[in-house]
Parts: sequence; C-alpha cells; structure tokens
Amino acid sequence: MKTVVEGGPKLQAATKRKKIRVQIEMDLAEVIAGIEFVNLTGRANAPIVAVACDSRKVVARSLFFALPGAKTDGNEFVADALARGAVAIASAQPAPTDLSDEITWIELPLGADRKALAVAAANFYRHPASALKLIGVTGTNGKTTITYIVDSILHAAGFTTGRIGTTGYDTPQGFRTATNTTPESIDLQQMFAEVRDAGGTHAVLEVSSHSLVMDRTWGCHFDVAIFTNLTRDHLNFHKTFEEYFAAKKILFAGTGAGAPGTAVLNVDDPYGARLDALAQRTLTYGISSPADLTAKKFALSFHGLEFTAQTPAGPVEVHSSLVGRINVYNILAVIGAALALEIPVAKIEEGIRNLELVPGRFQRIDEGQPFLVVVDYAHADDAMRNLISTARELNPAGRIITLFGAGGERDRSTRPPMGEAAGSLSDLVILTSDNPRSEDPLRIINDVVVGLQKVNGKYVIEPDRDIALAMAIDEAKPGDIVLLAGKGHENYQILRDRTFEFDDREKARAILRRRGYVRKKVS
Repeated sequence: MKTVVEGGPKLQAATKRKKIRVQIEMDLAEVIAGIEFVNLTGRANAPIVAVACDSRKVVARSLFFALPGAKTDGNEFVADALARGAVAIASAQPAPTDLSDEITWIELPLGADRKALAVAAANFYRHPASALKLIGVTGTNGKTTITYIVDSILHAAGFTTGRIGTTGYDTPQGFRTATNTTPESIDLQQMFAEVRDAGGTHAVLEVSSHSLVMDRTWGCHFDVAIFTNLTRDHLNFHKTFEEYFAAKKILFAGTGAGAPGTAVLNVDDPYGARLDALAQRTLTYGISSPADLTAKKFALSFHGLEFTAQTPAGPVEVHSSLVGRINVYNILAVIGAALALEIPVAKIEEGIRNLELVPGRFQRIDEGQPFLVVVDYAHADDAMRNLISTARELNPAGRIITLFGAGGERDRSTRPPMGEAAGSLSDLVILTSDNPRSEDPLRIINDVVVGLQKVNGKYVIEPDRDIALAMAIDEAKPGDIVLLAGKGHENYQILRDRTFEFDDREKARAILRRRGYVRKKVS
C-alpha cells in the first residue's frame, strides 16, 4: 500500500494543514481481504485508489460496489462506473460474458454485498475505527442531542473528536452536510480516518435503524452503545414494530466486531430492559424506575435545567441550557457514557455546561417579541407529544400554537397520531407542508387531519409553509408559545419537482423583524 499526500512532498508537513487530500493506493487483494466471494474474474492485484458505491464518485482505478437500493439498483450503473475508470466491480450478479479482460469482477454472495462494502472500506482506510473509541447512540428520539453533549464533554476533557449524525458530519477536516443520519460505510470509514489522522481519539455517532440493517457500521466495535427510547417511526421500512426493535438491537448484540464495552440503557422505556446483558457491561438510567443513574428532583425553566444526577461515581451537578424533562433523560444517558469512558466528573459537568444549544432541537428564536418561538425537529407522534408537553410544562398559563406538517415518502402510519398528539395538546394547530417530496401535499395533510378530528382539535390548513409561519406568529399574543415543528435544523424544502432553500429559523427571524420586533442588545 502507498499513501500519497497531494500538494506537498512530506506527509508530516502536509498533515499540519487542516485541509489535505490524501490519495491511497492499494492492491485489490488488500482491499477485499476477508471478504467472502463466489467467484473472482480478472486481476486480484489491480491497483485501487478509491472505493465507491455511487458511480458518480468513481475515478480512474476505482473499485465499484454495485449495490441494490430502495429505488435503484447499482448494477444499472456498472457501465457508467466503467466509463469513469473503474477497474474492478463487486456485485451479487455474475460477471457479464462480454466483460473486458482489463476489468476484475468480484461476484458476492446474495445478501452479503453491504457487509463486503463495509469490510473493503475498513481495509482501504487501514481500519481507522480500531484506533478510536466509538460511542454509538440509537433509539427513536434524542440521538442528535446526546451526540452533541457527548462531544462537548469530550472536548472539555481535551480530546480531538468526530461527530456524525442528522445535523451533519463534523471531523477535524471540517463540516459537511449529512445525506443520511449514519453515512454509508465507505464514507463513515473515511471520516473515522480523518479523525485518526488528526490525532483524534473518539468518534460519537447516531446509529440509525436503517444503517444497522444495511450494515453501514459492520465491523465497528463500539466502546459505548446508548439506547434512548423506542416509539413509532420508520414502519414503512421495517414493516413491524418488532422488526424496528430488532434493528436497534443489532448495535448491542454486536456489529461484527464483538458486543459493545458498555451499554447505557433507558429502563423507563420497556425496550431498554430487553437489551440488558448483551454488552460486556450495562449501565441503566431513568427517572421513574430504579436505575444506576437517576435524577429525583430537577428544576425546569425556559433558561435550562438544573439537577443532581445520582451515579455510581457519586453525584454529578448538572447545569444545562437545554430545556425540558426529555433532556434530563438525555443528560443521564450522556453521564453514563462519559463514566464508561472514565472521564472525570468535573469534565462531565463542564462539558454539559458548555453546550448552549443543539441546532433545531427546542431552539428558541428571540427577536425581542413578547412570546416564545421555538423550532424543533419533532416529526413523529411521540416526538410531537414530548415537544408540546415540554412547552406546556414550562408555560402552563400561555397558549400553545403548533405548526407542523408530515414528510412525504415516509411512514404514513405516523400521520394521524401526529395530528392526534398536536390537536389534543395544542390550543391551535397550523397544518402545513413539510417535505412532501413526490407526494401530493394535500393528501399528506388529509392524513394528518384524521387524527386532529379524532380529538376535535382546533386547526387551520395552509399548505404554503412560508405563509403558515407568518400565520402562526401573527396569531401569538404575549405569553404564548409558537412551536414550529418538523424541520428543525433543515435548511431546505423538498417538493416533487425541486428542492430549495427553506430554514424555519431564518424565516421566523425575518417575519419577526418585519413585524417590528428588535432584539435587546446585551451590554
């Protein structure tokens, strides 16, 4: 294997720059070491400089994995990959009879192609995950917030890290927009390598149920695995709730590299108890159930929360700008993970205190208006219920105005329950579009209305989200709370024929400024 740093003759000098481009050259045999295959046609020692599963990312001397996808089959793009310079193809299909002698074809067993990609990715980047402590977070809600708090604690303790999840991928090489909550294995291994090569020691990532079923984390050993909760979501993909749980369980049973060192489990959720005894060690957390980490009393306000966490290492004093009971759970989970990583209590407290906000998670928009505007990513019924309940608990006297829509091409079964949750807990619902994608926005709205009507919720329909945001803000009176739910950190909207810039946070700020509100300057 040869490693070349482009732009300078000396690797040591080049790696001092934040942005570097490293080209790896490796014999195909090294890349596919450990992969089971049915047949190999062609040269096993072909030089490989890139591994890809998207033909658009293929460069000369690439190994291209032709994987079946939800909408398209990678085998349809083999010709494109070859035209772009691929010298080897890995596929569950046999080699074509007219295959050029210059091309190597690796026939994989049916159903083993994504594991093969994960193994090849790890080989290609020289097994970066083995040089890092990995912290994986799974569950329906809370994953993003937990990764941000863990990352803040690791930074407080002086570590160089990577953070990977829904809001984006952050490594020492910089930040990039997320395409999936958990990226494809080849991209994931590249990010791990970026952390390792910068002298990093830890990576914290959201591990989605999709990624576990699709083997994106195959071969990765997790030092800590966190389970948050399990509620209705993604049943268009998993089909049944038990299948959904079985996907989450993979993280705790082990993803091809042994069981996690420590499992941190929410035992107030019945599915948390079902994950006990899978990892080498278990720490439990909860508020209402007996647990290793718990909080008996906590003070909640719009300015944050304070409580003393009771832990096996003694009390941990929590002062956080995050709000709501749900973040008590999230912080308890984080403390468990940090203790498993042997981080001192003082650094745990500092890291929690340092984190000011998580993008699009109960994010307050303040332009000096006499009511609260909050943007949140809640996009399923349980998350919606948690969001509105948090607002109600913090402000029992004021009205709750909730704006939301439901995403197209996603689990339709969540739509009526979302309407039911919003309608039963809000004083007024403004029903609008989210990311309708290829679906008719009015059809999506009608699905949600079923739940609203079930509880006789008061609602208004406005499909244009821009207009709906203005309606929600104009409806607010002093002391009210306006919840803009569903899109959170997203800065785009996806329609049938186009995707365009759209950020609830920036839209809300602009509307408030047009209404004449002025944020007070802090002296």
